[in-house]
Formats: sequence, structure tokens, C-alpha cells
Amino acid sequence: MRGLINAALDRARTTILTLIFLVVAGIVAFQTIPREANPDIPIPMIYVSMALEGVSPEDGERLLVRPMEQELRSLEGVEEMSSTASEGHASVMLEFDAGFDADQALQDVREKVDIARADLPSEAEEPRVNEVNVGLFPVLTIGLSGPLSEPELIRMARDLQNEMEGIPEVLEVEIAGDREDMVEVVVDPQVLDSYGIDYATLGNRVARNNQLVAAGSLDTGAGRMALKVPGVVETLEDVMSMPLKVADDSVVTFGDVATLQRTFKDPEGFARINGEPAVVLEISKRTGANIIETVQKVQNLMDQARERLPDAVRITTIMDQSDEVNDILSDLLNNVLTAIVLVLVIVVAVMGPRSALLVGLTIPGAFLSGILLIWLLGYTLNIVVLFSLILVAGMLVDGAIVVSELADRNRLAGMPSREAWAEAAIRMAWPVIASTATTLAVFIPLLFWPGVVGEFMKFLPITVILCLLMSLAMALIFLPILGGVSGGRAKGGDNRPSRFGQAYRRLLDRSLTWPGRTLLLLLVAMAGIYGAYGAFNHGVEFFPDVEPDSAQVHIRARGDLSVHERDAIVREVEKRMYGLREVEALYARSRASAGDQMAPDVIGTIQFQLVDWEKRRPASRILADLQERTRDIPGIKLEFRQQQQGPGQGKPVELQVRGVGEQKLDTATDRIRATMEEVGGFVDVEDDRSLPGIEWQIDVDREAASRFGADVVSVGNVVRLVTNGLVLSTYRPEGVRDEVDILVRLPELWRNLDQFERLTLPTEGGQVPITNFMDLEPAPKTGVIKRVDGQRAITIKADVASGEQVTERLETLQSAMPSLPDGIRVEVAGENEDQQESARFLSSAFAVALFLMFTIMVTQFNSLYQAVLVLSAIVLSTAGVLLGLLLNAQPFGVVMVGMGIIALAGIVVNNNIVLIDTFNVMRREGLSPYEAALETGCLRLRPVLLTAVTTILGLMPMVLGVNVDLLTPALGINAPSTQWWTQLSSAIAGGLAFATVLTLLVTPILLLLGERWLPGRGGKSDT
Repeated sequence: MRGLINAALDRARTTILTLIFLVVAGIVAFQTIPREANPDIPIPMIYVSMALEGVSPEDGERLLVRPMEQELRSLEGVEEMSSTASEGHASVMLEFDAGFDADQALQDVREKVDIARADLPSEAEEPRVNEVNVGLFPVLTIGLSGPLSEPELIRMARDLQNEMEGIPEVLEVEIAGDREDMVEVVVDPQVLDSYGIDYATLGNRVARNNQLVAAGSLDTGAGRMALKVPGVVETLEDVMSMPLKVADDSVVTFGDVATLQRTFKDPEGFARINGEPAVVLEISKRTGANIIETVQKVQNLMDQARERLPDAVRITTIMDQSDEVNDILSDLLNNVLTAIVLVLVIVVAVMGPRSALLVGLTIPGAFLSGILLIWLLGYTLNIVVLFSLILVAGMLVDGAIVVSELADRNRLAGMPSREAWAEAAIRMAWPVIASTATTLAVFIPLLFWPGVVGEFMKFLPITVILCLLMSLAMALIFLPILGGVSGGRAKGGDNRPSRFGQAYRRLLDRSLTWPGRTLLLLLVAMAGIYGAYGAFNHGVEFFPDVEPDSAQVHIRARGDLSVHERDAIVREVEKRMYGLREVEALYARSRASAGDQMAPDVIGTIQFQLVDWEKRRPASRILADLQERTRDIPGIKLEFRQQQQGPGQGKPVELQVRGVGEQKLDTATDRIRATMEEVGGFVDVEDDRSLPGIEWQIDVDREAASRFGADVVSVGNVVRLVTNGLVLSTYRPEGVRDEVDILVRLPELWRNLDQFERLTLPTEGGQVPITNFMDLEPAPKTGVIKRVDGQRAITIKADVASGEQVTERLETLQSAMPSLPDGIRVEVAGENEDQQESARFLSSAFAVALFLMFTIMVTQFNSLYQAVLVLSAIVLSTAGVLLGLLLNAQPFGVVMVGMGIIALAGIVVNNNIVLIDTFNVMRREGLSPYEAALETGCLRLRPVLLTAVTTILGLMPMVLGVNVDLLTPALGINAPSTQWWTQLSSAIAGGLAFATVLTLLVTPILLLLGERWLPGRGGKSDT
């Protein structure tokens, strides 16, 4: 290091130009780096979608799911394979290890799907392979509502969709509430009978007259001409004029036997905003696009479009992530600035303005250089990165303070500035490098954190590592250069300790005189802290509970309800929720079937966009108010849920009941749910079994049908006239993205069960009633069949009651688990599985970090005892972690506090390393162990306190939940952005404060005892 530092000093101009380049490039990177709230995490899931028109769930499981599972089960890296079979559709979801190679996995899945395609029914549609990508989720949701007809709203939404997708940063725009177009051909069976036309003739005529025939080309010798026979249907008139039958000289067309209209397929649900019919535009941005710029361009487009939209149309922003990103980034940037100011205030107060200015320059230098590297790596500026900057704010100056403090003492001793800074940097190089290396050793294992949580949190160690590496360069290269060229007279003077220093010297002297009593007092204090935490702790949680910007209610009801009956229930709930000033927008949506992540009996959802957090009550109280308003609505169950933050999704309690035998699975599920009711603490319990209901089965007597020249397919086609319609052909009109189906149906009044008794089928012997070979029988309804890893499975999900802990309730449930049928097993999944995985990893990462730090310290000190001494300080500092949580009334967060303890380990060792290194130097200079321990403590008092206090003060805004805007100025209390990090900050601040006491009192005592117990085995390193 001596040669590198001297070379930098000799070429000071080049070094300063390099620093200027890093700062300017960092400013440019900060301005251009994409911004988002949460990190863009690749979700390790790929799903295969299959469709077979009209297939039952049982047949879908047998014909579609099982063949596909057989091929996909051999894929490497698959953690879980779950399958779903429903009417007309089946899918297989593959969950890979987080951090997987998405491109390779997608290629492997497609290869397996191609192989399995041969085993699927020939009538099935081509399987589709899709990748789940959280980056494609909407960043902006805009509702169009008002007293307009549904076609008008959809037309306006489609026009806006086309314009928005022309914005380069916009990936796609989905329209929620859009309905699929179709051409409905309404026929009267009696009219068709009178003309002697059957349904097969309708389909054949449309198909054969809706063709584009490429007739080749004609080469006449004088030129070459291409020929075609255009016959593609382009308008409704083309269909109406299509011939069906010729009788003598008369031509019977579609217009003679049917009524045609351009319309939509039957509704699957209805959407409203603040009680008015609505459609919703869901805008997704491209990967790497700046969310704030993307939303701004869409908003500008909406401002321009507003002038040409009808006055009755209301435009409502239901969800805008750019506002959330702006607020969070603004709050965290304010906290970064506050942390820097607090650090500088302390440095100025202790070291004087000149040294404080030099030390202060290293903070933005390291920050901006770190952001430059983050940008070059292709990452974004998100809440994890920004908190990492707050966490590292106090750590960045540790090395600079140590070097600057020694340079000041050198200057007071009479050295010229250049020599004083050079000698300080060279003398403290290895201690600073060792302390930085131990901190890096703590954070490096966190890079290998598995799972989605690890992918979410990995930005913290990445940011800390990059900034610490740059802070090392700032402390040992750039700071000595700035100090050397800044000049200043060499001055002498006494360096008498302050009153605080004198008081500390007396306390340390007494502690060294009675080391045993001091250690005993410390152990008693630690025991008291552990005991107090055991009695008054605030529980355990997986991830912090953050005040949400939105919430929703799931409306659950059972019964074979029509979509209109479901919508009427949703309307009733909706009416009860109007008039609450804290709700900015009310977005209601009824559903014919529940979504993938919902309970099967969910018939609708209502989403609330809440006003800003500082203008309202906590969301929990608002939801309690809404729940009270809707408590007396009979026949339904309402499930209120807050917006979830971070990587955790779904309900915290999730049990998978697996095995063979549908009846056994149902029995086991009933027993488990009954046990959950008995032990208590579980709310909003649900399972994904098919809902009880009736389905009508049409049993065809094949033998009887064959006598009339009929078969199952012909009967099915007739039945579809009564239900969704029989597809004759497709066409693509102007203004529509996808092909439009041409369907033939019976008049609406005829679409009922009684009509089956009157339907006839054309055969060689004339029109024959289908009741001659068909029976209509009721049967239990099977809605959805689910499988996990090749076995039938039922998933039970639940929330825990307010004040209860997930881990404790699950342990109680598992101890009270009832006896289950043979072959049935229960596995705990969901948040608890993620929590256990994270806890196991953090424990392993902590052990690896301790080993790496131990190796570094043995290398630095050449002493096993002194290395163990530093590690003991880490273990003892955990009492301070618990004290910090206790004083700040925070629960023990598995993720946040676990990371806090690991981060604390890297911070605690820094001061101990510098202190022990000074002790070893004094021992080599001939001081006795007692004198060396006393002088070391007094000499390192100021830098130890400075490095500790700066780190603690940098975290204090987060600890107290305070957001200080120094530029406005303004003060915010308990903002959502600070709620994220209160646990982690409290853990580090409490642990570091306690560890500082250990460093200043216990470390000198243990060094003294080490010399007494192990004479000649003290520090022998040649620093």
C-alpha cells in the first residue's frame, strides 16, 4: 500500500481528475438510472397452458395434465410442479429455484412440451408456454366510467390502448372489462326445418365461402400476373348475403333464415368505478424503462385525449406506482441527506471544520461512485438500494475518520500536511483494509440468499459492498491527496484529553484494576436484557407490516349463481361502502369465476384507493369501519385484505393436503379445518376444493343414436346452440385485434333446460328429437381439480387473528393435528416455508461470515485469542439488538432483524480491529500490558466514538420513523418508507451502541487478561 499511496501523492493532479470523473459520472448515473418502488424480481415460474373445448375437469386431468406432467417432471431445478384442470382448460405451473436462468429454463420447458404434444388429443389446441414476469405487471391503472353504454366505453378504451402502446416505454395495455367480439347468428329451428337446412350446412357454407384462394399466376409471355379469388368475410353484409340453398331458381341466404348482429360474448363479470359502469386500462412498462417517465408520458396522452372524449366520461386513476415511487424515493433521499448532515455535524464538532470537510467529501464520493457501478450493472434505484445508502452512510466515514484523526495528531506533532496525511494513510492502511474486509465478509454470503426473498434483498449487500469498496479508495487514496494539497501550516501543540476523555480514562483505569468485577457486571446486565426481552417482546414476524396505499375486499358466496345475481350482491356491498372520505376511488368487479389466487367462492372484489397516509387513519381502522358497515348482509362472507408489500404474497398460513383418493382428501381437509377452529387464532380460512353444486350431464345412448345416423358430436353441436353457441367460422374486421367468431345460437328465450326436450337433429330419416337417444341427468359439480407434484392436492389458506403470531399458531396447530386417512400427508407452505428457509439461510450466512472474519483477523493479528476476542464482541452485541427492539417496540423480524445482526457483525469488528492493532503496536514499543491497554483505550476513544456515533445517527431517522425534508423544510412521522426499515435500523443502532461500550471497556480488559493468561501470545503482527 505504501507504494500505491505514494504514487497517488506524486501524481496528485491525475488522482484528483479521477475523483472528479467519478463524481460527475455518478451524478449522471443518478439522473438516468431507472427508478422503481420494489426491485424488479424475476419470478421463478413458467406455466404451460392447454385448452380443449368442452372437456370436463376429470377428462382434462386424464387427457391433458397427466401426459404433460409425465414429461415435465424430469426437468432439473424444478422446486414444485402444480397443475389445474377445469372445464375446457388445463395448466401446469413450474416453480424453479430463484435466480434461475430464465432463457434456458424456457427453452427446456418448450422442448418437453413439444415431446408431450404427441400424447395430447388431436382436438386440443397447441399448448402455450408462458413466463411469469413481475416486471410485466401494471404500473398504472386508469378507469373510464360514466353513464355510457358498454360498447361506447370499450371503443374508447381500445382507441386509447392503441395510442398508449405507441409510446416506446409502454410494453402493453390490457383492458379489464373488455369483452370478446363475436357475430351472433340467431336462428329459429322451425324456420330452418321449413327450408330443409340443418346446422351442419350452416357451418359448411360459411367455412367454404370464407376463404382467400391463391389461384396462382399467369405468364402470358408479355408479362406475369398473379391471380386470386378473394372470398374472405369482411362485413356483416358478406355473411347475410351468403347462399345456403338453391331451390329451383330461388336462392336462400343467411338473411332469409337468421338474424345477424355484431355483439359481445356473454359477460364474465361487470366493472364499476364509484358506482358507474367502467372499463379499466392496465398499463405495463418495458423492462428497464423509467417508471416515472413512462407514467408521465401516458398522463400527457390522457390529457390530450380528454379533449375529444365525451363530457360524461370520468377518468379515474385507480393505481399509479409512479406516485408511490416518487414518495418513497423522496423520503429515502431525504433520509440519506439527513444522515449525511448528522454525520457531518458530529465530525465538525469533534474534529473541526477542515477535517470535517475533507471527511465529508468522501461520503458523496463513495455514494455517487457506488450508484455509478449499480447503474453499470443494470440495476435500478429502488427502496432496498436507497436504504442501503442510509445504512452505509455512517460506515463510509469509518476509514476516513481513522486516517483523518491520525493525520491531525501528526500535524499537531509538527509534520507538514503532505507527510502527515501520507504517514497516516500508510500507517492505518492495513487496519482499515482489514476492517473493511471483515465488513465485506459479512455481506458477501448474503449474495447467495435463495428464494424470492433473497432476490428481493440481494440489492442490499450489493449496494453496501460497492459503496464500501469505493469508501476504501476514498479513505486511503483520495482523502490523503485532498488533505495533502489543501495545505495548512504544520503546527505543534498539546493534545490534552477533554473532560470526557479524562472521565473515560478514570473509568477504564478502575475497570482494568478490577477486570473480573467489570465482566461480571456486564454479564448480569446482558442477562437482564435477555430476561426483559423474553417477558416483554413484541413477537415474531416474517416481513415488516407497512401502511398500504390501497386495500380490497373479497366477496364470497356459495351457490350456482348467475353472473347477474353475483353482480347484484356486489352492488349491495358496494352501496354500504360509499361516503367514506378516506377512500379516494372505489373499484368494484363481479366475477363469473374466481381468479387464480382467490378462493373458489369469490364472486367479486372491491378495491379501495386510499388518500395519502398523512391525511387519514391507519388502514386497519378504515377496514374495521367498512367491515362494521357490511356486517349484517346475509348469505355472504367478506374478506378484507390490505395491499401487500415486499416479496411475500398471499395468506401467511398455507397447508397442502396431498394424497390419493378424493374422499380421503376431503375427509382430511375437514378434520384440519375443524382443528384450526378449535385451536383458534385463524381467520378467513379457505380451501380450493370444488364448490358444492349441480351440473347437468347429457348421457347419449350411442347404440340408439347410431340407428338414426347420429353420434355424440352431432348431439353436442345441437346442445351448444342452447348454451354458448356453435362456431361456424371466424373473420377479422377493421378495428379488432383478434379474429372474431361467427356463432350460431337459438333465440335468447329458447336458451333454457326445457329446450332440450324440443330440439331435433337432422338425420337421413328426417328431423329426429334428441330425446330419443339422450337423457339429461343432474350430477355433483366438479369445478377444478388441482395437483401438486403429480398428486391430487387441496390447499388450505388462512390469516391469523390480530395480535397472533404465525409461527406460534402453526406450531400449536401441528401439535394438535388430527389423525389423517392412510396415504394422506400435510405439508406447510406459504410464508412459513419462506420464513424457515430464510431463517436457515441467515443462520448459515452468519456462521460463514464469522468464519471469514475469524480468518481475516487471525491473518491480521497472528493471534487466535485476539480473533476470538473480536468474535465474542459480536455475540455479546446481540443483547443490544434485543434492547433496541424492546425500546422501539418492534417485533423480531426474521428477515430484517436477521440481516441487521449480520450487518452489525461487520460494523462491530471495525473498531475492535483498529483498537487491537494499536494495542499490539504499543506492546512492541515496550509498554506493559496494563499501560498498553489503558493508553490504547484513551488513544482510540475519539475515533471509536466517532465511527459508532456517525453510524447510529445515520440510522436514527429510520429508528424513530422520522422523515426530515431539509430542503422544503418539512417533517413526516411514521411514513411508510420508514416503516420498511425500522426493525433493521433498531437492531443495528441498539447493537452498535451496546457494542461500543464493549469495545471501550471490555476489549481492553480482555486484552489485559489475554496477556496474563497467555504470556507471549499477544499480538505479534507486524503492521
